[in-house]
This record gives sequence, C-alpha cells and structure tokens, in this order.
Amino acid sequence: MNKESQNRLEHFATLKSKYQATQYEDSLPASLLYLILRKLDLGIELLDLESNWLGESQLKETLEAIKQDQKHKVQEFRNLEFEFSKLKSKYKATNYNVSWQSTHLYFILLKLESGNLLTDLEVQWLRRSGLYETNQIAQEVKRFTQLKSQYKATQYQDSYPDSFLYQILKKLEVTERLSDSEYNWLLNNQLLETAEIFQQQESVKETHFAQLRDKYQANKHLDLSLSSPLYPILQKIDAKDNLSESEINWLEQQGLNETIIIAQELEQTREFAALRYKYKVTRYEDSSPKSHLYKILKRLEFSNQLGEQDINFLTKRKLTEIIEIANEKYAFTLKYKIDLGELLNESEIDWLQNNRREDIIILAQQKHFAILKRKYRLIYLSLALEPFYAIMVKLEKKERLDPKLVLQLMEEELLSPGGKIALAYYRLEAEFYEQEFHRTGNKWDIPTVSSYWRKADEPEQALKLTKLDLNQIKESKLKSAISVTRGAAFRDMDNLADAEICANKAMEYHPHSHQPYTLMGAICYDKSDYAKGDYWYEKAIKRGAKPEDIDNERKRVVRSTKDENKRHEAAEYLLKKDSQRYAWAKSYLKKSSDNAR
Repeated sequence: MNKESQNRLEHFATLKSKYQATQYEDSLPASLLYLILRKLDLGIELLDLESNWLGESQLKETLEAIKQDQKHKVQEFRNLEFEFSKLKSKYKATNYNVSWQSTHLYFILLKLESGNLLTDLEVQWLRRSGLYETNQIAQEVKRFTQLKSQYKATQYQDSYPDSFLYQILKKLEVTERLSDSEYNWLLNNQLLETAEIFQQQESVKETHFAQLRDKYQANKHLDLSLSSPLYPILQKIDAKDNLSESEINWLEQQGLNETIIIAQELEQTREFAALRYKYKVTRYEDSSPKSHLYKILKRLEFSNQLGEQDINFLTKRKLTEIIEIANEKYAFTLKYKIDLGELLNESEIDWLQNNRREDIIILAQQKHFAILKRKYRLIYLSLALEPFYAIMVKLEKKERLDPKLVLQLMEEELLSPGGKIALAYYRLEAEFYEQEFHRTGNKWDIPTVSSYWRKADEPEQALKLTKLDLNQIKESKLKSAISVTRGAAFRDMDNLADAEICANKAMEYHPHSHQPYTLMGAICYDKSDYAKGDYWYEKAIKRGAKPEDIDNERKRVVRSTKDENKRHEAAEYLLKKDSQRYAWAKSYLKKSSDNAR
C-alpha cells in the first residue's frame, strides 16, 4: 500500500470517529460513507439520496452527530453575526451594511477591540469605505496605546477611548493636575508607575511655582499649593499673556500689588513693542513704557489725530513716518465720517486745508450738497456746486445772502413761491427786517417784513406784526400800506371777509394808491366774481398800476387757486375775455381735464 492510500485510510478513520460511524466495517477509501463524511467535513449539504442511505445503513448515531454539528455551526454563525453587530455599534460603523462574511471590517474592528494598532492599508480602507467616525476612534485608540506606553500603563487592557484611564493620561500629557479621585483610581488599578510619573510632574511644578513667586514678588502669599489661583496667574504672566480684570482684582485682594505692577509693566512693554512695529519706529532706542513716545502711540490708536505738542516731539526726533501714518489714519476717519452722511466741523475742515487734502474737502462738499439738494427738493435740477452749495450752506447757518447770490437764485427761478429754498430765503429776510424794525422803530419796515413773512408761507407772523392801532399812526400812506399787507395775509389764509375789510380801509386811508384796488380785485377772483374783480383791477390801472402787472396778478391768482374746478372756471373766463392776451390760461384747462380723466 502506497503512502497516499495509507493517508486516505487514516483520514477515513478520523472522520468515522468524528461522526460516530466506527461500527461501519467498510474501511475502503472508495466507500460511500467516506464520500458522505468528506462532504460533511467540507460543510457541503447532503443530498436526500445520501441522507436516506445513511438511514438504511443503520447509522443513526452518525445522523444525530451530523444534526448536532449543523446546529452548532448555525449557532456559531449567529454568534459571529451578533458579535459583528456589537462591534459595529461600538465603533460607529452601523451605517456599513455589507455582510460580515465578505468584508474586511470584522477583522479590523476585532483588531481594534484587542488593542492592536491598524496598518496604513487598513486605515486607508476605512476612509475609502466612508467610515470616518470609525477611523477617528481608531486614531484615538492609537493615541491611547501610545500614551499607555509613554506613561507605563500597558498592563491596562481596555483601549477604547471612553476609558477613564485615557482621560487621565491626556491630563498627564499636558501636565494638568489630577484630582484626588483620579490619583486614587491609578493606585486602585495597580498603575503605580503611572502614579509615580504624576508625582514627579507635581514636584517639578512645585519647584516652578516657587521660582515664579520669587520672580514676580509674590512670596508673601501663604497658599503654596498647586491648586492656588496664584499659580496659573503667575504662569500667565511668565507666558507673556495679559491678565484679565478679574485676575488683577484677585491679586489686589491678596495684597500682591508688586506682582500687579510687574505684570502691567510687562504688558505695556509688549504693547509698546507692538506699536513701534506697527508705526515703523526702528530708530528709537528707548523701549520703556515710560517713554513719551509710548503715550503718543497709544493715544494715536484711539484718537487718530496728533496734537501740536506730539507733532513737535516727533519732528525733533525725526519720527516723521508716525506723523504721516497718523495723518493718513485721520484722513481715512474723516472720509468714513463723510460716507456715513455726517458733516465735518470747522476744525476738521481747517485740518484738511492745512494738510492740503482738498480732495476730501471737495468730497465732503459734494456729499453735503447732495443732502442739501434733497432737503430743498432740488434733486431733479442739475445745479453747479458753486455758487449753489455756498447759498444753501448760508441758508443752513441762517446767514443772509449777498445780492449777487440772490440774483443767482432768481436767474435759476429758485425764488418762486412755495419752493423750499425760497421759503428759507424769505424767512431769513423776514427775521432780519423784523429785527431792524424793533431796533429802529421805523414803521415803514412793517409792510416789508409782512411781505417777506407772506412769501415765507407764514401769514400768521404777518398778521401778528400788523396787529396795530392804526389811529396811532399819522401818515395815511403808511396806514394804507399796512392795511394792504394785512389784508393780503388774511387772503393767504382764505379769510376773505377780513381781507376785504382791510382793503376797504386801505382805500379810505389812501384812495389814490393802486395797491388796495389790486388786493380787492384778487379777493373778488377768489370769490369767483371775475367781472367785479376786473372792475377793481381797472381802478388799480387808473391809479398807476401797469396793465402787465395786473395781468401777472391774475396769473398768480389762478396759479395759487387750490380748487381745481375754480381754477378751470377762472381760466375759461379769461380765455373768453381775451384768448390771445390770456393764452397762458390754456395750460390750466389742460391740467383740469387731465385730472378729470
């Protein structure tokens, strides 16, 4: 018998023993039983014909052994599947749904669970599979393992990142103080070498604390423990970090004023160095915060503008770069102020002029001009900056306009009744002449002032001014003039009855003046009694009024009529009277018909 046959016979005998078929006498490798047992051993399911043969061959024990083996395999399969599910949950891989039989994940997770580090290929596989959280845990396991080796704790089996030991080792890594419970935990888990490392760290820190107390004059503080608030404060000072307000308050409460002074001097020295770098001060040797330069640079951080004394100090020391930087900062601040729509004051404008920054002055004027144009409702007009900006600035300051500027307004027809700029101008004139009247007592100023108040659309002021006892005035012409302007103010307020009374009185006072008759004509037009109005207008012409002035008066009456229907009616009357002479009235017919549509 050759060796191969001998091996087959031995294999057959082993299988018969395994599946309890030793009573079967046939030991030939060509046996049917050998075929069946080999299939079972390879995990191949038997066919019905083969199962039936076993039953017929009185191999019941073999059949029972086969059932138990299959049952064990099914249970083992389930166990593997359950363990895989638990590992996936623990290592954040539940979204990975591939069967455990066909993936590397089971092996990798089990490797992590046993505390072994992953290879680079395994880490890459996790990333490619989108298992980023799993990979993150793997990195934490790796770090935990390294820390255990570094701090003599390799005998501790658990390597999962939620381990209490991991939190302790991370604190040791940054030399953070352990709590009593953490230190006792190390002792209870026989991690004596790790506990010894902690004690060594504490000893080094105690020495360091003593050195810092001496260095920063804090030896009077009695609490020498590492848990004292003083230790982190001194560490902060030594690390060149600024102290918080609460830390300074604590030092004050402990009477550690010398420590505070040292900390503040160091902070100011650092700040001075930073400011010198920022403002390109390379040639100035004095680095002490007591230097006047430090005060200048610090002020410059907040105010942007240098005082004359500071400029002299810098000029003498040839630190002109700081002046240039300061000027640029201040110029930028002024431009920003302009962009916000704020006005520059006189000192700011003076500074710009002295520093030849006409560009910013022009920008400020243009911005302010646009604001004033909106205020005076002139945004639709294309007005030149000069002289109209100067005009509006004067009006804003309540300064009277020069005759030349008034002429400019008239040329642009900006003194038409009702315009915002006209109202501002006439109000200033009214206030000026009223002050003149009160100063001089010249009653001939009253008609002038009243006229300006009316043009400023403030007829109430005109009525207040003209409320006089005319019997105290001797001059008939003056009494007539005051009565006319008072009547006109009543007419502005649609009080036609009182207006008519004033007009009649004015006629009585001065029958030969055309103004009372012109006023009466306007009152009649307001009442829609156009024929009677013309009667009074004719009387005015006979007393010296120019026909063209009367026509302009008619035009003003029609234009100022608020009621559309009455305006239409007046326009129709004038066109019937003389369509050529009053051709301008056609525009009011058109406006009325447009409104009707």
